Amino acid sequence: MQLSTATKAFCSCANVYGAEPNTHVCPVCLGHPGTLPTMTQGAVTRGLAAGLALNCTINTTSKFDRKQYFYPDLPKGYQISQYDLPLAQHGHIDVTLPDGSVQRIGITRAHLEEDAGKLVYGGADSLSGSAYGLVDFNRAGVPLLEIVSEPDMRSASEAAAYGAELRRIMRTIGARCGDGGWGVCCCLYVVLVHGIRAIHTHAQLATPYPLEHTPTHPENTHTPSPPPPTQ
Repeated sequence: MQLSTATKAFCSCANVYGAEPNTHVCPVCLGHPGTLPTMTQGAVTRGLAAGLALNCTINTTSKFDRKQYFYPDLPKGYQISQYDLPLAQHGHIDVTLPDGSVQRIGITRAHLEEDAGKLVYGGADSLSGSAYGLVDFNRAGVPLLEIVSEPDMRSASEAAAYGAELRRIMRTIGARCGDGGWGVCCCLYVVLVHGIRAIHTHAQLATPYPLEHTPTHPENTHTPSPPPPTQ
């Protein structure tokens, strides 16, 4: 989930949507050698608020880690994320299901990280067969809050109800989740079927519509940000 800060996670570049490509970038979010990131206070504040709203334990000691992978829209060659000491963990939310019953969904962790850039392909009507790719780094470094849930959902309706309740909570506390019709909440579901390997599906929460499934992978999926953010 993209957080509604005025600036990016580790630099002073504006966190806005719709600007001309590569106009909200600096040596920090472009990953230039010798640059040092500085954490945006608003991202930590919103992350803590989300952790409390999710009934999590707030860790008094937290740190950032490097998630190493190589992709054209990741200028540093790694993502600044959190692993063993996240901002918050061991929480839960109570979800009202379509039949009126209430189910408790466990929250494993909620941690801060940074977003990647946006890849735009051209030269064909679809990604397959495209002649070239362009990179817009305006989104690189935008603060994200990743919320990992326990395997407590047993049906698509339970997962949809969980996603809707999570979105409602994040909007209520002002962290942002699907404002103004722009989908800034992405859900990655891991479906376990007995006797079959895990199935990964990716969905996007957009206002005010239900989950829309897309066959693309998260690293190659553009999740737009609503204008304008607030500090």
